[in-house]
Amino acid sequence: MNGWPTIRRFWPLVAADRKLVLLGGSLAVLAAAAEVAAVYLFGVITDDVLAAGDIHAFWKPAISWLVIAVAGAAASFSAGLLVTLAGERFLLRLRGRMFAHAQRVPLDFLDQSRLGDLMTRFTDDLESVEGFVVSGLVRTATAAVSVIAFATAALLVRWDLALASFALAPLFLVVSRAIGGRFQAAAAEERAGNGGIATVVEESLSNQAVVRAYNRQEAEQDRLHRQGLVWLRARMAETRLGSLYGPLVGVVETICVLTVLGLGAWELSAGRVSLGGLLSFAGYLGYLYPPMQTLGQFPLGAAEAAAAVERLDDLLRVQPAPVSSSEAGWADENWRARGRVDVDGVEFSYPRAKGPALRGLSFTAHPGDVVLLAGPSGSGKSTVTKLLLRFHDPTAGRILLDGVDIRRLPLRTLRANVTLLHQESQLFAGSLYDNIAYGRPSATPEEVEAAARAADAHDFIAALPEGYRTDVGHRGRLLSGGQRQRIAIARALLRDTPVLILDEPTTGLDRDSAARVMTPLRRLMTGRTTILITHDTHLDLSPTRVVPVAPHPDEKPSAPSPATP
Repeated sequence: MNGWPTIRRFWPLVAADRKLVLLGGSLAVLAAAAEVAAVYLFGVITDDVLAAGDIHAFWKPAISWLVIAVAGAAASFSAGLLVTLAGERFLLRLRGRMFAHAQRVPLDFLDQSRLGDLMTRFTDDLESVEGFVVSGLVRTATAAVSVIAFATAALLVRWDLALASFALAPLFLVVSRAIGGRFQAAAAEERAGNGGIATVVEESLSNQAVVRAYNRQEAEQDRLHRQGLVWLRARMAETRLGSLYGPLVGVVETICVLTVLGLGAWELSAGRVSLGGLLSFAGYLGYLYPPMQTLGQFPLGAAEAAAAVERLDDLLRVQPAPVSSSEAGWADENWRARGRVDVDGVEFSYPRAKGPALRGLSFTAHPGDVVLLAGPSGSGKSTVTKLLLRFHDPTAGRILLDGVDIRRLPLRTLRANVTLLHQESQLFAGSLYDNIAYGRPSATPEEVEAAARAADAHDFIAALPEGYRTDVGHRGRLLSGGQRQRIAIARALLRDTPVLILDEPTTGLDRDSAARVMTPLRRLMTGRTTILITHDTHLDLSPTRVVPVAPHPDEKPSAPSPATP
């Protein structure tokens, strides 16, 4: 019964392909019916041909058997194909919904989560749900129909022998119920262990430069080994329970078969059943027990799916980041701001933080202004950028864009007017062209090249063997820090928004590289409202005004306030 809540919850995602599921299930039932007919024809051949010694009676049932076998094989193949297609489409939709939710949760949740563990929820855990809700359910339903069909056929051959064999059937339920609960706990531990392994691999391979520079290869190997042992113990517990189920069911089957054969031999010796009838009856029982075993595995599949659903719910229970309170009533989707930004008495506290990250912050920035947010690390400067983009909403005060409270703006409209140039030049695996065009996918190749030229990136791109089609590697690691930053500036130039946020734009660059990006940075800032965060006292961007951002009194500054550039 624990499986039905999972089925009811996810079945709406199957509704679009219910015809495929029903047709596939029907064909699977047809394949089971072909097996029933084949067993019957085997009994006919035994009695009318083998026992009677009449070779002429062989051809008609033999040809019928062959036709039925071919039809059953075709039905079984088609059923597997259709059910698999429905299952994969279900998985595609479910993964899409999960990913859409993940892109709406607060960034803090993603920052605090283990990336590798999150990745396994989009792969292994989702596949477990699909394997139960779609293909598993069809398999179980087909098994139930097969049990009814073979049981009915056995009753028609010899009802008394059939009832004797059915009396032992509850043993299958006893075995499955005894193992199911423990299997769910073991499956949950195995899923968590698998996520831990993915996390270690992702972190270690993403930071190989640090790992090798600090000679920590053995330590990372040990960390992976320890996590692997956690997974191994959970996996072995799961395997022990799953492997125990098969042999126990096999013992139950043997008891049933021996009981029936013993009674059948007594009936055969008394002349109350023919040899063909007894063999047909034994054949029906032989086909009856595998689907009964499949039905018995339903609780195990439900337990595994329930463990996966619990892990998915850890993500799904996270409330999405704030949305506009009046988004549905905003008429102008192409609204473009002039660029005036008013921060009015803004306060903000992170969840579970001891004190506010910002308190009473106010300033105004006009188009063309460069406002430098000054303060020590941890004073809340980067928090201001998150509030401007509405990754969070202020707990007090308000932020206005051209006099409009940004909470009234649709998120797409707000973010279409603000560009963030992050302190880490975040590039995606793919070509240089794709990374620049990420700022505005509808841009023409000429516009992309113009943005690259304005960012002083065209020359080094043109010198590469594949030019703009050169792959940048994972997170752009095939480029130097300065090259990555110039690509990010080109992307921002192509985006062309009235408000620009520069969050430590020269972090990680040497003096020469930082000087190299100054010219394109100035081009990028021209005519825009620029909010600048930097600790680089050599960065000459001539701020219009300096706004001090003081830490909360309970927090100790990690660095003195920088001098005004």
